[in-house]
Amino acid sequence: MIDPRLMTLRTFAACGSVAATAKLTGYSPSAVSAQLRELQRMLGMQLLAKDGRGVRLTSTGRHLVAESDKLVTEWERLRSSALTAEGRVQSHLGLGGFSTAAAQLLAPLAAQLRTTRPDVEVQVIEASPARCYELLIAERIDLAVVVAMQTESHMEEEFQFQQTTLLNDPLDVVLPADHPLAGRETVRLEELAEDRWISDTPGSAYRALFTAAFTAVGVSPRVAHEALEWETMVAFVGAGLGVGLLPRLATIGSTGNVRRLRLVGPGRPTRRIVASVRTGSMDSPLVGESLQILQATAHRILSERLVEEN
Repeated sequence: MIDPRLMTLRTFAACGSVAATAKLTGYSPSAVSAQLRELQRMLGMQLLAKDGRGVRLTSTGRHLVAESDKLVTEWERLRSSALTAEGRVQSHLGLGGFSTAAAQLLAPLAAQLRTTRPDVEVQVIEASPARCYELLIAERIDLAVVVAMQTESHMEEEFQFQQTTLLNDPLDVVLPADHPLAGRETVRLEELAEDRWISDTPGSAYRALFTAAFTAVGVSPRVAHEALEWETMVAFVGAGLGVGLLPRLATIGSTGNVRRLRLVGPGRPTRRIVASVRTGSMDSPLVGESLQILQATAHRILSERLVEEN
């Protein structure tokens, strides 16, 4: 096994503070500090330096963390191959994902594994994409479902992680039930150019996707209202405040007086949803089985969603 003090250092490098490392690992801040001091003393290297009231990695510390990626990858591969050779699976599986993925993909996966793998303890954590990558590094979870390129640091591109595309999740238009186009099955963005739109706040990944879709068709949408959550946006639509774009993976829920229409034509926005694991663990029997279940669930949802809600 890899020295847990090295894993604590790697977690510190990912989240940037002793307090955040403690929260991720479950240790107390004093225990985290003690582990980092012990690692420095054992190696005879200066890994940390004072930085105001906190500490930061030295160049030596950053080098050790970067080079340890190879060590962690080999350990993950060894652990996966050993389980495969014995015909066994790991006893604990940690899953993490953003809200829609946790509800629509990870919850069904956990429920199925409770039946097919009753000896495996499955834990699901709802978290932002950036948080999911930190949880992977800290070994709190083994598989994360995220929207590709949604983190500011683009951690999904780093060597520590391997990705598998689960689905390309198209965005549909959500209209009030009394909208002139509500009786249609499909619509083009250009046909809604004069409508009042509900979108996320400027600077968000969803707002960027929203803007790019309209730019592709040469239209400047009028954003009348802003909503952070899909449920809020759908509620605004149901109240007749405007129209919005909703990922097909997300549900309309219990909101009445709304219709979901499929977008056609150029500029159709799609978000790519991926499963990320630590590099080297892709061959783990339970990880492979979980990926197959996730892909099957995603494809079923995409094929059924419009039929269910219209």
